[in-house]
Amino acid sequence: MSSTLVFSAMFLSLLLLLLSGMPLAFVLISLAVLFTILLWGLDALVLTVLQTYDVMTSDVLLAIPLYVLMASILQRSGIIEALYKAMEHWFRRLPGGLAVGTIAICTVMAAMTGIVGAAVAAMGILALPSMLRRGYDEKLALGVICAGGTLGILIPPSIITIVYAATAQISVGKMFAAGIVPGMVLSGLYVSYVVIRTMLRPSLAPAPDNITVSWLEMFRSLKSLFLPTLIVFSVLGSIYAGIATPTEAAAVGVVGAMLSAMLQGQFTMANLSDAAMDTLRVTTMIMWITIGAKIFVSIFTGTGGADSLLMFIENLELNRWLVVLSMMGILVLLGLFLDEIGIILLCVPVFMPIIAAFGFDPVWFGVLFLITAQMAYITPPFGYTLFYIKGVLPPGIGMETVYRAILPFLVLQIMALILFMLFPDLVTWLPDRLAQRLVS
Repeated sequence: MSSTLVFSAMFLSLLLLLLSGMPLAFVLISLAVLFTILLWGLDALVLTVLQTYDVMTSDVLLAIPLYVLMASILQRSGIIEALYKAMEHWFRRLPGGLAVGTIAICTVMAAMTGIVGAAVAAMGILALPSMLRRGYDEKLALGVICAGGTLGILIPPSIITIVYAATAQISVGKMFAAGIVPGMVLSGLYVSYVVIRTMLRPSLAPAPDNITVSWLEMFRSLKSLFLPTLIVFSVLGSIYAGIATPTEAAAVGVVGAMLSAMLQGQFTMANLSDAAMDTLRVTTMIMWITIGAKIFVSIFTGTGGADSLLMFIENLELNRWLVVLSMMGILVLLGLFLDEIGIILLCVPVFMPIIAAFGFDPVWFGVLFLITAQMAYITPPFGYTLFYIKGVLPPGIGMETVYRAILPFLVLQIMALILFMLFPDLVTWLPDRLAQRLVS
C-alpha cells in the first residue's frame, strides 16, 4: 500500500470518527491499533507498547501534573481575590481601570499557573460582577476576561508550551523564554485597546464612584503581590538561572503554592483533595491523548507519510511564507473542532520537518503556534474560553453577546501574529540571550 494511500486513509478515518463525537484519545488509539494490524500484522502491536512506555517515562511530561497541581492549589488559596482588590484600588482612576486591572491579574495568573480555565473562571466570578455593577459595557467586560485568560497559553509556565516542546523535541526552557515577550506584548495590546477605546467612548467604562481610598490603604494592598511574585521568580528564576530543569522548577512551584495557601489560611485537607482530583483528571486526559497521538503519528511516519507530504510541498515550489500562512490557517481551523493538546500532537510531528526544510526557527514557529491556539480558544462557536465564561454569565447576557465581545481581541491577536511573523527577533532574542549566558 502506497504512503499516499495510507496518508489519505488515516486522516479520512480520523476526520470521520471525530465528527462522530468520539473522544480524541480513543479515536487515535483505535485507529493506531487498526492500521498497525492491517499494515504490519499483530506482532507489530509491540510498537504501541513501546510508544506508551516512552510517554510514561518522559521527564519533560512529568512537569505537567506538577504545574496543574500548583495551579489548582493557587486557585483555592485566596491569592486571586486579594490581587483583584489591590488592582481595583490602583487602577480605578485610569480610563477603563477595572478592565485594565483584570488584564493585569490575568497576566499575573498566567505567570503563576499557565491554566486558561483558572483565569477565566476566577475573573468571571470576581471581575465580571464588579465591572457590570459599575456600569461597564457588557462586551468590554466579557472581552477582557476571555482574551486575558488566554495569556496562560503563551506566558510561562504553560502546560501547552511543555507539550509543544516535548513533541517538537526542543528545549522547554527556550520555549518558556520565547513566550515572555510575545505574552507581554499581547497583554500590552489589550490594555492599550481598553484605554484608547474608553477614552474615545467614556460611556463604556463610567468613572468610579466618589468612594476614596487612602494612599496608605493602596500601599497596604500591594502586599498581595508578594506571594505571586515570589512564586513566579522561584519557578522561572530557577530555570533561567540554570539551577533547575522545568520539571524540577514545577516541584518548587508546588511547594510555593502550598506555602502560599498556608499563609492565607486556606491549606486544608479538603482543598488539597480537590486540587489533587483536578490534577488527576486533567493529567489523565492529557496523557491519554498524548499516548494515542504518539502511536498514531509513529505509524504515519513509519509508512512514509511525513516524507511524502514534505516532497509534495517542496514540489509545489511555493514561497515559504505562503506555506507558513497555510499552516497557521490549518491550525486555526482545527482549533474550531479539537483541543490544543490534540492539535499539537497531531500537527507538530508533521509540520516540523517542513519548518526545518524551509529554514525556519522551531522556537519562533512554536510561538506562532501558541498564538493560533489563543485565537482558537476565543473563536466562536467552539472556543474553550467561551464555554468557561458561559458558566458564570449573569441572567440576561447570552452567548451572542460573548461572541461579539471577543471580536476586537481576536483582531488584536491576528495583529500580534503578523507582528511576530514579520519580526522574528522579538521572539528569539530573549531565549538566545539566555542560552548565551548559560554557555558563558
